[in-house]
Amino acid sequence: MPLPRSSKLLTAVCLAGWALAAWAAPWVPHVDDSFQIQLTGKINTGYDVEVYDIDLFDTPDAVMNTLHGRGVHVVCYFSAGTAEDWRPDYAQFKPADLGGNLDGWPGERWVDTRSANVRAIMKARFDRAAARGCDGVDTDNVDEYTYTDSGFPLTASTQLNYNRFLAKEAHARGLKIGLKNDVGQLSALVASFDFAVNESCHVYKECGGYSLFTGADKPVFNIEYKKKWVDDPDARARMCAQARAANLRTLVMPHLLNDDFRLSCDE
Repeated sequence: MPLPRSSKLLTAVCLAGWALAAWAAPWVPHVDDSFQIQLTGKINTGYDVEVYDIDLFDTPDAVMNTLHGRGVHVVCYFSAGTAEDWRPDYAQFKPADLGGNLDGWPGERWVDTRSANVRAIMKARFDRAAARGCDGVDTDNVDEYTYTDSGFPLTASTQLNYNRFLAKEAHARGLKIGLKNDVGQLSALVASFDFAVNESCHVYKECGGYSLFTGADKPVFNIEYKKKWVDDPDARARMCAQARAANLRTLVMPHLLNDDFRLSCDE
């Protein structure tokens, strides 16, 4: 028998209230959280996942509101290790803060992560993330010490110091923070970070180290770009079986992360 109009209204109100409560409650990441990441193009909000990773600066408020209205946790992406000349705060970087060009990414340069000015800019970005209602942050390019063309004498020690600084500042604002790549320092940083975001660990045979995160019930959001896994379903199925066995949440996606296609190992 169909529900009376009043019952339908009550159900709708309860569902809306549940979604609002889910958004308002602090996000506690879990290893089985599903995710979507889209950093360019018009955001497709239609995926049924727990977490969306989207750009801190470019994402419209309407998209944030739509996702939060469904109880989705929003992770806001920004680069913490480079300066991008199209960002609104680019002029705040001093000449001494800017290093070598990032290979393959026009308009993007490494920054000196030891600089107090760079760290002040990053604090302001965390402030922006908190003000926008982001639940967490995805801070990119935090393995700069492994690149010889950065233009700075960075070391494993300076990178650990910077990454812990990022985690401390995120947590001070009630934000969760993901460790982006930096696979050589997983054991030193797992206690400071709430989840991990990895690119291409299956290609570079680096996925095993993420057991430190998954074993602590911290999700690992893994993105793979290899063309073979787009074109060859059997090869993709084998890779996905390994991903599921390692408890990684793996997506095969285009390099531009623009939603041209999305192949999930969990669907």
